[in-house]
Amino acid sequence: MSVDQDAASRGEASERPRVRVWDGPTRLFHWSLVILIALAYATRKANPDLVWHMRIGYAILILITFRILWGFVGSSTSRFSAFAYAPWTAVRYGIDFLLRRPRHFLGHNPLGGTVVFILLGLVAAQGLLGLFSYDDHTDLHGGPLTSKVSEATVALATRWHIWLFDILLIVIALHILASFAYAIWKREDLIGPMITGRKRRKDFEDQPEAQIASPLVALLCLILAAAIVLGGITLAGGKIG
Repeated sequence: MSVDQDAASRGEASERPRVRVWDGPTRLFHWSLVILIALAYATRKANPDLVWHMRIGYAILILITFRILWGFVGSSTSRFSAFAYAPWTAVRYGIDFLLRRPRHFLGHNPLGGTVVFILLGLVAAQGLLGLFSYDDHTDLHGGPLTSKVSEATVALATRWHIWLFDILLIVIALHILASFAYAIWKREDLIGPMITGRKRRKDFEDQPEAQIASPLVALLCLILAAAIVLGGITLAGGKIG
């Protein structure tokens, strides 16, 4: 492609109307989770008694539960059905990506959708393990449900809680690198739409524009998520500190 053609292509792209892709609750969930995971890492390293680490863990579990609920009743691009692709579909998309074959998705592409499920699963498992883990700094404090299981189970949960966090950080780092690689390789911004909620219209394979769910539904999902997490811990005999 010549310089003039490339400039014309960029000019044409800039004139395309922007369409809705991510609703406010999904974007708020995404960036809140980023902040909370960073705080969880910082409080685990800096705070010997891990009180705030556990409180952040509760917040993370509430967020993940909210996202699960929102994955069924949320906006069209946020629903799990919108990006639950078969493994071979994700592999085929990955090959097309490497070969720079033009394929455009409004929401998560098949490969990105797979990563989202992996990240949600890892974060959920990390939060649940924390409920049964001891503070490895002093062994004086533990999760709210440590007294409900055997010492062997607590020890195993603690080891996995520590190891899984390291794995989670690696996956997050790869996810960030992939976003930059996507911008460089395909010249398509993935981070901007997660901030603004909109992206330039293209011939998307999945849907032309997101159908946005009511914020009231999101609020109800958040309240229900908090009730499930905090109520569940309490009903199981745990004390929330």
